[in-house]
Amino acid sequence: MSSELRDIEEKVIRDEDLASFEELGQIEFAQKIKENRKKAQKAMKTFAKDLSNEAKETREASKILVKFLMDGKITPDEEKELKTQVYDLFKMAGIGIPFFLIPGSSLLLPFLIKVASRYGVNLIPSSFDHSKDEEE
Repeated sequence: MSSELRDIEEKVIRDEDLASFEELGQIEFAQKIKENRKKAQKAMKTFAKDLSNEAKETREASKILVKFLMDGKITPDEEKELKTQVYDLFKMAGIGIPFFLIPGSSLLLPFLIKVASRYGVNLIPSSFDHSKDEEE
């Protein structure tokens, strides 16, 4: 486990951590975080862990890509892993770029993900998709 992840696990969200939100006029947001402190901590911990996993998978995929470029061949398992990671990168770019560029997209994102799943399209990168975990 990375040191950043351990730091997040050990830290508790304190009122002084939320003071900057209150100073910026985000009083209601800071209050909601305070009221749901444990849920917020769990969500941040899960997000950091998933982000760490995604970074690790991307590093491994880049090694596979370099191997393919050097040798000209890879195993079927490596090919599957590389394809999955490339799909994940496209998903993150497809969701991430509009999320930061289009005003209000943060409100539409959950709706978009839900509608896409009804049509059999999964927009969530594999490291962030916990639906398989919930089924087991």
